[in-house]
Amino acid sequence: MSSTPAPNYITPPGLAALRAEYDQLLGEERPRIVEIVSWAAGNGDRSENGDYLYGRKRMREIDRRLKWLLERMKAAKVVNPAEQPDKSRVFFGATVTLADDDDNERTVTLVGNDEADAGAGRIGWDTPLARALRGGSLGDVRRVMLPGGEKTWEIVTIDYPA
Repeated sequence: MSSTPAPNYITPPGLAALRAEYDQLLGEERPRIVEIVSWAAGNGDRSENGDYLYGRKRMREIDRRLKWLLERMKAAKVVNPAEQPDKSRVFFGATVTLADDDDNERTVTLVGNDEADAGAGRIGWDTPLARALRGGSLGDVRRVMLPGGEKTWEIVTIDYPA
């Protein structure tokens, strides 16, 4: 019995990044490791052959990553934020500036979970903050339960790519 994976919402650049990683691993890194393993296997005793053992381990890691990338790309539902019809509310792909109770501002962009990078201000669609912001409008105050306790944010701006 096969179950359909949940949709993997992703922006066009996010899908391109997954595809680029897949192509690089399959087309460049894996063939290079196969070559090393083949060469090392020809050198005799494999039980103490570091190149052979490391190569086999690395090949398993690459194969696992390729399988994962393929599953994520198959489940991908590409959403272009520039085509969002209602740009007055927070939806997938929105860049939102928030202000906390002390007027400290933070800008985040809601992206697919596979393309999230909190350090760069890209937060995954399923994070607590993103869930709290979904559907919000300018001036809305949203409460988010974080590991350090509850935090309150006001939506100051909402932008979408052109």
